[in-house]
Amino acid sequence: MTETEGDILDRPVADEVQADIYDDEGYIRHDFLTMVGAAIADRDVLFLRQHVSKLHESELGDLIEAIQPDQRLAMIRLLGDDFDMTALTEVDEAIRMQIVDQMPNEQIAAAIGDLDSDDAVYILEDLDDEDREEILAQLPFTERVRLRRALDYPESSAGRRMQTEFVAVPPFWTVGQTIDYMRDEEDLPESFTQIFVIDPTFKLLGAVKLDAILRTKRQVKIESIMHETNHPIPAEMDQEEAAQVFEQYDLLSAAVVDENERLVGVLTIDDVVDVIQEEAEEDLLRLGGVGDEELSDSVFAISRSRVPWLAINLVTAFMAASVISLFEATIEQIVALAILMPIVAGMGGNAGSQTMTVTVRALATRDLDIHNAFRVVRREAGVGLINGILFGCTVGLVAGLWFQDVSIGGLITTAMLINMFAAAMAGITIPMILSRAGADPAVSSAVFVTAITDTTGFFSFLGLATWWFM
Repeated sequence: MTETEGDILDRPVADEVQADIYDDEGYIRHDFLTMVGAAIADRDVLFLRQHVSKLHESELGDLIEAIQPDQRLAMIRLLGDDFDMTALTEVDEAIRMQIVDQMPNEQIAAAIGDLDSDDAVYILEDLDDEDREEILAQLPFTERVRLRRALDYPESSAGRRMQTEFVAVPPFWTVGQTIDYMRDEEDLPESFTQIFVIDPTFKLLGAVKLDAILRTKRQVKIESIMHETNHPIPAEMDQEEAAQVFEQYDLLSAAVVDENERLVGVLTIDDVVDVIQEEAEEDLLRLGGVGDEELSDSVFAISRSRVPWLAINLVTAFMAASVISLFEATIEQIVALAILMPIVAGMGGNAGSQTMTVTVRALATRDLDIHNAFRVVRREAGVGLINGILFGCTVGLVAGLWFQDVSIGGLITTAMLINMFAAAMAGITIPMILSRAGADPAVSSAVFVTAITDTTGFFSFLGLATWWFM
């Protein structure tokens, strides 16, 4: 017996490996990663089928991200038909593309045929046109038409997120006919909570929840227990707006309709949860002045995405420097000003960022609109004044004692009050103005708020010093 064979036999069998692959901190256990890595190196298909192929798609996605890049495709090839292609929808886009680019189109087509339409679209939309068409050509006609229709909708729209598998019946059917249809039909969605009611042109008439069908006698017609669908989602609607509809009306699923109000798909709560997470991450990254980055992206790709906003920040930094240069003579004579300037600008910047973050989030959730804008602006003005007085007096007292000069203390107190008030106003008004102009406030607000707080802080502090001392 060789050493490799002995290692394989010594490896824990299925019931000896813990069911939970995560440690107490939520990371994949190191010993599990070690065993998987050894199984890949030894081409131990039995171990991988017992412990990897049975993982939930999200767990398998985490495992793919955790193992070494050269192990990912090797593991997928060893698993063969036992690999759940849905797991690729759970990994970073860069990792997904690295894997898919190395897989033959025939294998991708075979795997996509077993996926829900929304998961299939998620993988297909990242491919180039030539590969996508080659894969689609290998699918059955009906499925090919469904996927192409979904791919024709704009990126980040409800049409891209929807499932094209749904149950729809005419209104004149009885409950018994509907139940028999669901029992006999093999091409039903894996899970669903309601049945849609349509006319001969596929125009949406309403919906019936499954619990209503179970409670109703067989001879009752569907139209008598149907409820009108008050919140159908237009296929062209942005996915974030669709998620807000789900949140507002506590929906588990919703019909997706085209411009003629014909039923084309269904949006489910699991897809909406993914949308909410993606949009939250996107807003957070944009507030930091970075794009849609992943940990798996290359150094050059990340650098390229960060350069534009760093360049804009550089321009605003020169603007602030030009303000300082106007008071060069004052700074030369009063050294304390140079020491205290960063405090004024820093506190103003932090105050502006706080207000801006709250405002951007309120705009995204539609809690802030034209009807309550004045009240919110007035509130933030009050907050800016109170915090300006509080921290201005604190810094003024410290500065006065530090430099043994009451004038310096009074000067920085006044400058802090002015700048923190200006920061609050910039933090609330700039995102609102950008949103009104059709720009994304999460992307553009930070650079403008920083520019205003820096220039206002330096100008007020140094301007007051020049007026007072010179």
